[in-house]
Amino acid sequence: MRPAGFWRRAAAWSLDAVLVALPVVGLGWTHLQRSAGVLGAAAHTLFEASAVRMADALQTLQSPLALANGWLRDPVLLAAAGDVQSAMSAMLLPPLAAFVVAWMAWCVGFERSRWQATPGKRALGLRVVDAAGQPPRIAQLLVRFVAGGLSWLTLNVGHLLAALPPRHAALHDRISGTRVCLADDATARMPGWARAWLWLLAAATLAANAWVMSAAGGVLRAALERALG
Repeated sequence: MRPAGFWRRAAAWSLDAVLVALPVVGLGWTHLQRSAGVLGAAAHTLFEASAVRMADALQTLQSPLALANGWLRDPVLLAAAGDVQSAMSAMLLPPLAAFVVAWMAWCVGFERSRWQATPGKRALGLRVVDAAGQPPRIAQLLVRFVAGGLSWLTLNVGHLLAALPPRHAALHDRISGTRVCLADDATARMPGWARAWLWLLAAATLAANAWVMSAAGGVLRAALERALG
């Protein structure tokens, strides 16, 4: 058995995640739009309250430590932050729960099939086997799915174990007694399109983070100008 490398597995996982997430987002689009409006209003209130406190600090020449202590005790800011947290939970929890259920059916169903792989893994020439190289039992796949949560809860350290030779086994592989290996007809080198896909995901993630930070900074700056005006 030739073990699969970390980046090949990452590319396969991201392909599967997109295929599962698209219908989940589509079915929950109305909920997401409505919840986004509530979240935006809550965030606006938090930014306005923060700007007022910052303006007061600038006018009274408060030290950064005094400002931070004041924020941590300010009931208005705490209430606004709580509203943002509640709005974000209401927005994300339902689609996240739907994604987890769909993801379990996707992974366990396809990895138990004659493919022994999800569509993403199959596209990258991967298959899931037990320690002896045989098709895994459904109980193993269920344990593997549940143990995958531990790989996330360890801040992805469980996933990074897949980069360590010679086994290249993630935490959930080790717990469930499974392996992700290359199919007999798969090339040892990851396909070029998969490498391009990973670079595209990295660029999209950076661009999204930059946009969010820029938008949040712009809103806070405008709120501060109004407070100082």
